[in-house]
Amino acid sequence: MTSVDDLDKYRAPALDKGLDILELLAATAEGLSQAEIAKSLDRTPNEIYRMLDRLVRRDYVRRTAGDRYELTLKLFELAHMAPPVARLVGQATPLLRTFARDAQQAVHLVIYDRNVLVVVAQVDSPGYWNVSIRVGSRIGMVNTGSGHVFLAFASDAERQLMLEDPVTRQRELLPDDLQDRLKLVRERGYESMASLQVAGVTNLSVPIYGPNGMVIAALTCPYTQRLDSRDAPDRDRVLDMLRATGRHVSDQHRVAS
Repeated sequence: MTSVDDLDKYRAPALDKGLDILELLAATAEGLSQAEIAKSLDRTPNEIYRMLDRLVRRDYVRRTAGDRYELTLKLFELAHMAPPVARLVGQATPLLRTFARDAQQAVHLVIYDRNVLVVVAQVDSPGYWNVSIRVGSRIGMVNTGSGHVFLAFASDAERQLMLEDPVTRQRELLPDDLQDRLKLVRERGYESMASLQVAGVTNLSVPIYGPNGMVIAALTCPYTQRLDSRDAPDRDRVLDMLRATGRHVSDQHRVAS
């Protein structure tokens, strides 16, 4: 059994200080000033100044215009890096293949990574042609079905960070009509929109949920009407199939996690 003395023997005061700051900010909705952080942690402002500076420079914490400090999404991003993403792709790929075969449409899986969306898996339809996007492609947040899903299911604070340029810190403003659109996406649980990149394509997108109920990915089918196959499912049927696939991927990921 480990005693308190054994735990103290391996203390790392600087690391403890940084973790204390991160945990405090994680529990605070509107951010805190340097003085408020110091008071909450029973430390002097000078004690935490250098630690705050390092956390800001490493992009774990951001300093707002009101001279307050708040968490960025970097911890969230780190939690969804390589091993978890690889596990998600491994779990999802067989289900994506089944969908592509039955729907006769291509489908891809998208995750959020540092203010952009990244395609991490893609399966072609079984026919001779389809509309698809390469794995590793980085796509926009406000002009894609996948982006609308992420924005629709994010909190206000998360949405602001998603729309913030990581270099300039400037935030993209959402038009009123898009804000109304995101409310609709959240209410019905999916996006169905004409592609803003390719004519004749309708992007069908659904959320993939993690164990904590957060949206960790989006599943998107760039639907095109098939003229060469009389038994190909229509758009409404494909949407139903995509929603069912999204639920199955979410369920598998929850159980495996």
